[in-house]
Amino acid sequence: MFSKQNKTPPKPTAVSAPAPAPAPSAPEQPKARPKVASLISDGITIEGGVVGDGELQIDGVVRGDVRVGRLTVGDTGHIEGSVYAEAVEIRGRVIGSVTAKQVRLYGTAYIDGDITHEQLAMETGAFFQGRSLKFQRPAAPAQQSQAPHAPQQAPMQSQGLGIPPKVG
Repeated sequence: MFSKQNKTPPKPTAVSAPAPAPAPSAPEQPKARPKVASLISDGITIEGGVVGDGELQIDGVVRGDVRVGRLTVGDTGHIEGSVYAEAVEIRGRVIGSVTAKQVRLYGTAYIDGDITHEQLAMETGAFFQGRSLKFQRPAAPAQQSQAPHAPQQAPMQSQGLGIPPKVG
């Protein structure tokens, strides 16, 4: 009566069949595969533009505009046209403008054209002939809210407060 007893039921010794898996309530979506960089290898020449949202490495020649997500121009790579990408790494030649958030020019790079960027890095030995243009960000909302205050200054000047008007 006062003895210590185990309150859990005894475990069965027989092996039971596994319960069937419940049916999925929603269709399973396939796993997103990592995107592999496309390659234009040495010895390949493309006449015309290249457009995509993935990653591209150019070791050959492209005569046309290149618009991709991420671009790498290898040592033997050559582009004659404009480049638009999120990030650009250049070891070869680009004859044309480059527009990207991040631009990196390695020591073997040769660029003849303007570079529009947020971040620009150049190694010693890189050749760059053109203009370096920083992206222009839109005006902050706080600066736009100050604009309505400017017309209010004009009535104060007309009230004879002795404030000379600004000239020029």
